[in-house]
Amino acid sequence: MAIETAAPAAFSPVTHELRGKVLLVTVDNPPVNALGVDVRRGLAAAIEHAETDATVQAVLIVGAGRNFIAGADIREFGKPPQPPALPDVLHRIEASHKPVIAAIHGAALGGGLEVALAAHYRLAVAGAKLGLPEVQLGLLPGAGGTQRAPRLIGAEAALSLMLSGRHVGAQEALKLGLVDRVGASEDILAEGLAYAQELLASHAHVRRTRDAQGLADRAASQAAIDAARADTAKKSRGLFSPLKIVDCVQAALDESFEEGLRFERKQFLACLESPQRAGLVHAFFAEREVQKAPETKSATPRAIETVGVIGGGTMGAGIAVAVLDAGLAVTMIERDDAALARGRAHVEKVYDGLIAKGRMKPEAKAQILARFSGSTSYDALANVDLVIEAVFEDMAVKQAVFAELDRVCKPGAVLATNTSYLDIDAIAASIKRPQDVVGLHFFSPANIMKLLEVVVPKAVSADVVATAFELAKKLRKVAVRAGVCDGFIGNRVLAVYRTAADHLMEDGASPYQIDKAVREFGFPMGPYQVSDLAGGDIGWATRKRRAPTRDPKARYVQIADRLCERGWFGQKTGRGYYLYPEGARTGTPDPEVEAIIAAERERAGITPRTFTDEEIIRRYMAAMINEGANVVHEKIALRPLDVDMTFIYGYGFPRYRGGPMKYADTVGLANVLADIREFAKEDPLFWRPSPLLVELVERGADFASLNQTA
Repeated sequence: MAIETAAPAAFSPVTHELRGKVLLVTVDNPPVNALGVDVRRGLAAAIEHAETDATVQAVLIVGAGRNFIAGADIREFGKPPQPPALPDVLHRIEASHKPVIAAIHGAALGGGLEVALAAHYRLAVAGAKLGLPEVQLGLLPGAGGTQRAPRLIGAEAALSLMLSGRHVGAQEALKLGLVDRVGASEDILAEGLAYAQELLASHAHVRRTRDAQGLADRAASQAAIDAARADTAKKSRGLFSPLKIVDCVQAALDESFEEGLRFERKQFLACLESPQRAGLVHAFFAEREVQKAPETKSATPRAIETVGVIGGGTMGAGIAVAVLDAGLAVTMIERDDAALARGRAHVEKVYDGLIAKGRMKPEAKAQILARFSGSTSYDALANVDLVIEAVFEDMAVKQAVFAELDRVCKPGAVLATNTSYLDIDAIAASIKRPQDVVGLHFFSPANIMKLLEVVVPKAVSADVVATAFELAKKLRKVAVRAGVCDGFIGNRVLAVYRTAADHLMEDGASPYQIDKAVREFGFPMGPYQVSDLAGGDIGWATRKRRAPTRDPKARYVQIADRLCERGWFGQKTGRGYYLYPEGARTGTPDPEVEAIIAAERERAGITPRTFTDEEIIRRYMAAMINEGANVVHEKIALRPLDVDMTFIYGYGFPRYRGGPMKYADTVGLANVLADIREFAKEDPLFWRPSPLLVELVERGADFASLNQTA
């Protein structure tokens, strides 16, 4: 197959030189050796050179710097493709009449691993990461990966790799058959050249992956495909690309290699055109951009090695586990010995669960807990670098805790509150060092949920904010910068769309229909399932706190209050909106709740009407988007993408839709605004269009246009 290679650039990211009888081909395209057009041209040109140079007997492909080839060039995303296409380059590599060896160190991901699969022999060294993570961007391996991987390592292993998007290390790659050898040292050049010489000395032949026999046992391969299809249909509900990957492996089993490649290409292009890809690509970039708060660019973080945690309940214990997992030392403070013992037990329970699942050894637990200590005296925090309080959500309680921290903590210690709603400016103003106070709003369970809202009060020092972002990195959290207001970004917006759901419920939709519509949109749970899981008493306390400042003209739905007055707080009490017989985790609809709703409709003088699922989602999302726009307009969130990341990582918003603001751009801001104005005919106070939304529609702009303004 002829490939357009074009004239070499003045500086080519791919160079080749003869080392004895081996043509050493080096990919040097910082920072990660991505497969940009010049790399593709350089690889094709190197193979052409090897084919025509009689002195060359083998080709060795290596990456310069810290990686082999880390995948596609993200700078080319969304741009017209430039030849040669990667599948054509890989065909040329595989078709070479001289052995081609890929020597892998660092990342060989996506197209990078597909390059290695097209080579005839593969070597990896310790520290290598191999994977086909395209599914995470709504795509599938589109350069022969779905055809070569199952032929090389079998359908089951290939599907596991492609459907999870996970990375495997050198030893696991060897065990799977992805590589032929693991080098004894990490010197990739020396290991690669030695392996090439060894292959030449043994007169090793060209060995094409397309001819590998990983699918030879047809019955076992079909069973693996069927199992993956059933599992994927269940776990990847609503996602487009995972089942396409399964279809491609089926084609690898049923069709010739050439037909399989054609089928793969067709499915790849279908994924490329899917709105899900746009949503997932947005999420990919937004996750990186959201970490770039102004303070992280202007200030140096303070050193953090020891952390105090105030409170050993569910949240405090979860925070302690997250900090311990990051390799830091934790001192937990509780009011008495019994509470402290319960706090430690909560921490140990997490690790015991991992041991029971075979994911941790008892000695590893012991090593972690060696960094954990507890006390009933605040004086134990005298030398910690950072303190996170996770006590009851009450301003007086929080301020009493901070008075103690002000007394005992060393100068320069960062003092953080895990409040979900309270005014952090008021907490900071109550002590002598407001510059050291920051909000670290974890989401429960804190050791699992990835979102961390870094709430920035007005008096805080920039280096404290930078420290919070650095801590989030150590904890492997996605940090989002938020300003101070009731509920910050996430809970403020949640309060509004939950109110919209309550209006729908009182107007005629059942909580069970609303939950179903929201799940079918892509959320893992609906709002009433979430309420039952979190505990209805949490929201009840918030509503009572806000009651004195609630606008008397605003519509207030009392259904949730009626449930709480009966002590129906959700799963922990065995009933809420749903019934949970005998500690069941999944609820069933409750006729008594429906009777309470009917009585409340009658009390409020409302004649119930029916709503379609589509009408429910339009109102639910319009409320979310409108308040998200207000949060950006008021600078509580720096950019729309900060709202998107908050909802993807904290509230279960379907990642493939990109977040609420990206979703708004997808459906069109003018359409969202038209819906809000239509709904405002019934309730103009609740459905007030955000000034930002109005402004963007008037000038024909979208939320994406605001994402570079931090």
